[in-house]
Amino acid sequence: MKTIPNQSFWKLWNISFGFFGVQIAYALQSANISRIFATLGADPHSLSYFWLLPPLAGIIVQPIIGAASDKTWCRFGRRIPYLFLGATLAVIVMCLLPNAGSFGMTVAQAMIFGLFALMLLDTSINIAMQPFKMMVGDMVNERQKGLAYSIQSFLCNAGSLMGYIFPFLFTWIGISNVAPKGVIPDSVIYSFYIGALILVVCVLYTTFTVKEIPPREYAEYHQIDETREREKTNIFTLLKRAPSVFWSVGLVQFFCWAAFMFMWTYTNGTVAAQAFDAPTVERVTRGVAGLVLDTQSGAYQDAGDWVGILFAVQAIGSVIWAVVLPRFKRLKVAYVVSLAIGALGFISIYFIHDRYVLFLSFLLIGCAWAAILALPFTLLTNALTGGHMGIYLGLFNGTICLPQIIAAALGGSILRALTPAGGLPPEVCMLVLAGVFLLIGAGCVFFIHEHTSIVKK
Repeated sequence: MKTIPNQSFWKLWNISFGFFGVQIAYALQSANISRIFATLGADPHSLSYFWLLPPLAGIIVQPIIGAASDKTWCRFGRRIPYLFLGATLAVIVMCLLPNAGSFGMTVAQAMIFGLFALMLLDTSINIAMQPFKMMVGDMVNERQKGLAYSIQSFLCNAGSLMGYIFPFLFTWIGISNVAPKGVIPDSVIYSFYIGALILVVCVLYTTFTVKEIPPREYAEYHQIDETREREKTNIFTLLKRAPSVFWSVGLVQFFCWAAFMFMWTYTNGTVAAQAFDAPTVERVTRGVAGLVLDTQSGAYQDAGDWVGILFAVQAIGSVIWAVVLPRFKRLKVAYVVSLAIGALGFISIYFIHDRYVLFLSFLLIGCAWAAILALPFTLLTNALTGGHMGIYLGLFNGTICLPQIIAAALGGSILRALTPAGGLPPEVCMLVLAGVFLLIGAGCVFFIHEHTSIVKK
């Protein structure tokens, strides 16, 4: 049986380097979307609904991209054409989204424009992100997959770190961090512009330095019966043949990604209220008066910049913990410990009102993030063989998108139920709930059985 040879560190690095630029775009999105829509005038109880379309688009697009790339081969390769397509779309949308309040539109029109721009941005980022995971599955042998995904995790967190600190950095060098009502500050707009430029450079680097395995050689390495592979196979058949790891890891993923959806949605309001004492204003919604944070205040926008710093601290925690993870003898033990530490980080936020002490909470959250980025795909790709690697990874993306959709759909109702009459929405309670979800996810890890089945061809 012919096996994929070991590759040098730098070849593994080149395969994933473009992920650095893609992750900058993803970090800018995750750290600033709630801030952008709150600045445009969104009610805190409605913030989670703005996060519905991106994962909904992802759950549709990812399997399509996976299936299409499995059957694609051209002079540029199998996965790289889709990487280039996604990156190109992402760059265009990154230049449009932060200008949602600058085109002279009404508040409602600006929100609709921003919503569809967000959907396109998340879809294009996912189109660009997925090929990197697929190329590791395609081109790296089982012995080196752990290292390859660790490199990918490092680049992911390094890109996140840069994307998160951009608004704070630009404010520090003198770019305006406040703007007229309904307009996004220049510090955020310029962050998206620079992120788009870096994304182009990184993707071009991977495109010109990586040569994918040709179809015949690929079939030999992955033990593919080309006659059988030409038979029509639908998604339901593939799901029926999926290894048990696909489902058990997917269960853990459900609670993990729901938790992080709450973090992305509600950290800005939590930090503004607890650590920056942002002023409040009265707003009447559906005939009921209540308090909301004043999103035009300098304190709220400063809190938005600080959220980027906290998310950067989370990325640093992820990088540090990624070095620790390989020291665990069993992946499941590493998974459980990482999620439990992250849960502690989320729950501790409830008790902290100092912006610097929050660093500790987000360092702990970073431990969970490191495990979520690396371990699920290591567990899954080790259990997969055959010619459907791309579509399986696309389908597995459903375990990332579906929990985000459910969390976004229910988040507003949960927050509304927790809000006292006429009081300020307690967004910090949503982060405590995120911690509870991670604890449940840690418990679900015990249902995972590694290498118990190999997908049939």
